[in-house]
Amino acid sequence: MGTRGTTVAGVVERMLGPDLPVAVEAYDGSRAGPIDAPARIVVRSADALARIVRAPGELGLGRAYVSGELDVDGDLLLALAALRERLPNVAVTPSAWLSLARLVGLRALRPLPPPPEEARLSGRRHSRERDARAIAHHYDVSNRFYRLVLGPSMTYSCAVWTSPEVSLEAAQEAKHELICRKLGLRPGMRLLDVGCGWGTLAMHAAREHGVQAVGITLSRRQVEWASKAVAEAGLADRVEIRLQDYRDVEDGPFDAISSVGMFEHVGAANLGRYFERLEALLRPGGRLLNHGIARPAARGGRSRGGIPVTPARLRRRSFVERYVFPDGELHELGAVISVMQGRGLEVRHVESLREHYALTLRAWVANLEAAWDEAVAEVGPARARIWRLFMAASALNFEAGRTQVHQVLAVKPADGDSRMPLRPTSEGW
Repeated sequence: MGTRGTTVAGVVERMLGPDLPVAVEAYDGSRAGPIDAPARIVVRSADALARIVRAPGELGLGRAYVSGELDVDGDLLLALAALRERLPNVAVTPSAWLSLARLVGLRALRPLPPPPEEARLSGRRHSRERDARAIAHHYDVSNRFYRLVLGPSMTYSCAVWTSPEVSLEAAQEAKHELICRKLGLRPGMRLLDVGCGWGTLAMHAAREHGVQAVGITLSRRQVEWASKAVAEAGLADRVEIRLQDYRDVEDGPFDAISSVGMFEHVGAANLGRYFERLEALLRPGGRLLNHGIARPAARGGRSRGGIPVTPARLRRRSFVERYVFPDGELHELGAVISVMQGRGLEVRHVESLREHYALTLRAWVANLEAAWDEAVAEVGPARARIWRLFMAASALNFEAGRTQVHQVLAVKPADGDSRMPLRPTSEGW
């Protein structure tokens, strides 16, 4: 097996750093790391090395994992947790590059085309046309695949857990009810659900609170599934599902607006216009609940209109940008609140659900792994691996506070009257 650093596993160990918490095994029979490690990184071919060399860090490692050239045996969550601090800083030093070149040959380290699942969008960022393609990349994969991952609730956003022991379906039902209570829904009200997904919140609001609900999404697959679910639930007279951009909704006013897990797709440059449009669609006294993933505040950095933005060069090297949410952008909570209030919306309540999203993601990972063979048969091994890696890494990021999620409740005041209760109670808001 040669001396340390002159085998494939040894060079990978050097790139990941000393005192490796996981084991590394390679196609040349070499091994590195602790014998009793909770997980093993398996390098299956020289192509994995070529991807890491050409795109050091999460993008190269992600490409190798998606293509099956690099794998993880054992608990993926444990492996990612053990390597959390190392993966963003993976570097191919000149000495490591030369060692690999001697081991596998220069030809083996040639540039490789990215896996076909990698998104390459064109056109103006966050135009209607490009946004539709970005949404299709993520959501139009397969309704059956999402049913395997999300479970019967078919809800693709953070659940609300009373304890880790309750079921995912009960936690999603609790989230729907919490949103409806925060919006103060009553029979006869009109609700607009922006980014309605598979229609579960709109159906809950109509069934449990007697509202007339309109759900909009840019995903054709979601419209197909949600429209059928609405009809089967006997709610076609109270719930309408549309294939529509929020910028094209013209039939306001609405008494309440919900936006759950959608505004990550809006973009920093469009946040002001987004909240302006929603404010214009609300009647005076109407409420808006914006439920979205956020990133922690960081000192310094670039901003646009007071909103911190991630440099394009960093977005382009992000695994999530290339494979999961192309054109997705996370915003800092304080900046979002400032934009909302600058567009005539009075923020009345903010709730962090960070730990709840970690529990939700772990439940989705468990669902996917339990139905792995079915998932692979439905969407192929690469897409199944993308979702497994993305959800496992996201769970750890929420647990570590690197990613946040908040519900922000705002109202459009009517002549200064918020029409809000003095204090929220268990009976209502």
